[in-house]
Amino acid sequence: MTAARLVAYDVLEAVRADEAYANLLLPVRIRRAGLSRADAAFATELTYGTLRMRGLYDRIIELAAGRPVSAIDPAVLDVLRLGTHQLLATRVPTHAAVFEQVALARRVAPKAAGFANAVLRTVSRTSPEAWRELIAEGASNDDERLARLESHPAWVVRALRAALEREGRGAELEQLLEADNAAPRVNLAVLPGLGTQTGQIEGFEPDRFSPIGGTAADPIAVAEASGGRVRVQDEGSQLAALALTRAEPVREGERWLDLCAGPGGKTAVLAAEALAGGANLVANELVPARAELVRRAIAAVPLPVEVRVGDGRDLDPADLGAPDGFDRILLDAPCTGLGALRRRPEARWRKEPADVAELTRLQGELFDTAVRALAPGGILAYVTCSPHTAETRGTLAAALERWRGRVEQLDTRAAAEAVSRHPLDLDGDPETVQLWPHRHGTDAMFIALVRRTGADADPAVDGPR
Repeated sequence: MTAARLVAYDVLEAVRADEAYANLLLPVRIRRAGLSRADAAFATELTYGTLRMRGLYDRIIELAAGRPVSAIDPAVLDVLRLGTHQLLATRVPTHAAVFEQVALARRVAPKAAGFANAVLRTVSRTSPEAWRELIAEGASNDDERLARLESHPAWVVRALRAALEREGRGAELEQLLEADNAAPRVNLAVLPGLGTQTGQIEGFEPDRFSPIGGTAADPIAVAEASGGRVRVQDEGSQLAALALTRAEPVREGERWLDLCAGPGGKTAVLAAEALAGGANLVANELVPARAELVRRAIAAVPLPVEVRVGDGRDLDPADLGAPDGFDRILLDAPCTGLGALRRRPEARWRKEPADVAELTRLQGELFDTAVRALAPGGILAYVTCSPHTAETRGTLAAALERWRGRVEQLDTRAAAEAVSRHPLDLDGDPETVQLWPHRHGTDAMFIALVRRTGADADPAVDGPR
């Protein structure tokens, strides 16, 4: 079997068995295997394509095998998913796809090789279009039909529809689901003020919106050769960080906080902006391993940044050298990640509707901590990489109610438009910004800017601590 297929299988197995993140693990496995550029691209397509379309492929496998996927050995099922992707969504010849996957089945479960051969040959006898027609049959409503065909859990489809309908653009749902299943471009952030000129980057094309972003002929090589001054980062993440740092002019000596900093992409942008404006920056991260990623992310910025390891809900500004509070705080809150399904496709299969309630509670607690940590007049950017209305406007509305009279919303749309190189196609409330993969080519990033007024906080009604 080819090394690229083996790498893809190993990543799928780790995602399934160990809840690994494909976007973090795959580059490591590719390097260890010493894959050529072509083989690395093939392994990437196999891995991400299979993860994105797992729901559709599982339904096809069930029909071809005559049994539910729950009755198939998980290792063999991963082999079948990889084979189904090759047969229905790539140009790999049928005989090669079947031969290679049967060989892989023989390696991971020798007794299942014949079963894998029979299932994959059955899959190969029906065209992708015909399979889609079969899968769509019996769907009880349009959301279920789209869930089947676009390989999203039905609850996710409903959540995305609700978010779009809130903007009066529910008709865009199918476009959004298709964008979730498309391979995103590799986007770069050129950290400002560190001496790297975009004109020196081969094939550099500026982003449509972010003033510090763009693409390149070989973006990974550019990032690796830059010493950290150029980073792989989604354009939406750049806009979220810049909306905070450029919402108003920076005053010398300002104190900034990145409350949930890992893995450090936005922290790096904040650090570069803080250096340029004469501000100070503290980064907090709960998980030690992710805190180490933050340290690596900011290593190229010659700014002393304290990276604190601990629960953001227990943070005391006085312990971090800001007894009067922070002037700007980024709260990139833990969320379902439904806005980044292009890059982290496994997230759609890991989350359940019940997770939303737990996450919104956590988001609310972190929001309260952030407001308490703000200096009077300080600005908080509440950011999630999810468009789920409970995690965006729901969390925000509840927090604003708890802090009524002590915080005020800012015109986030105006702040984002002022940063953007071209006008953003935005709908909804002007106090918030919702970006979309199908409309902006970014992750579905939600951004809301809030200012702490001079009113004192009343601990009796501050909300959960």
